[in-house]
Amino acid sequence: MNRTQRLDRFISQNTGYSLADTRMLLAQKRILLDGVEAHSIHQKVTRFTHVMLNGDCLQDNQPVYLMLNKPRGVVSATKDLKHTTVLDLVQHPRKNELHIVGRLDFNTTGMVLLTNDGAWSRRLSSPETSLAKTYEVTLSEPVTQAYVDVFRQGIYFEYENITTRPARLEILSGHTARLTLTEGRYHQVKRMFGFFQNEVLALHRVSVGAIVLGGLEQGQSRALTSAELCTIQQNERQGFHHGQD
Repeated sequence: MNRTQRLDRFISQNTGYSLADTRMLLAQKRILLDGVEAHSIHQKVTRFTHVMLNGDCLQDNQPVYLMLNKPRGVVSATKDLKHTTVLDLVQHPRKNELHIVGRLDFNTTGMVLLTNDGAWSRRLSSPETSLAKTYEVTLSEPVTQAYVDVFRQGIYFEYENITTRPARLEILSGHTARLTLTEGRYHQVKRMFGFFQNEVLALHRVSVGAIVLGGLEQGQSRALTSAELCTIQQNERQGFHHGQD
């Protein structure tokens, strides 16, 4: 989890200086935040703020943003006594700091995002963000235009007494389709196709927002690029518009 502190509290908790001493340190220009002279005791220090005092580094945490192509039969968890977890597949020196952004079911494959930035993951996972997630689905029965129309309207889930948000469904072949959602309810894809009594045989997440899995091999991970991070921030609140094809 990320914790934001006022500058004077951060200094007093991480040095021998008191809260009152911070004003003196500011006046003497002895504190740098992200390479810039600090100017107020009220400035915010997050987990990833680079803090220097008297030329010594007090904090130098770096955010980590990774993409993993999850194979079938891997658990979306950081620890599991029986099964391989997504974290077991990650090769990163700070892997123990990471948590999962948007889990996938045991048999679902594709993109999983991992980070140590709690604020980022909460923002992406928030229902208000409406971040689009796209899946390729293989089904036991053929998909027809009727599916497209119903998915666009939303499907009523009696147990929760809710109707799903409009979803975009593109038929790829008789038994395969590409589905884009802006929410992530429990077993949502399977339940939506279950409306037509059509069993999901395989489910693969290919993108989250504007970040695309691409040619990343199953079981492999890589850091998100600066361009991908910028793009997903731009798309966080765009969501999916009703009636979009």
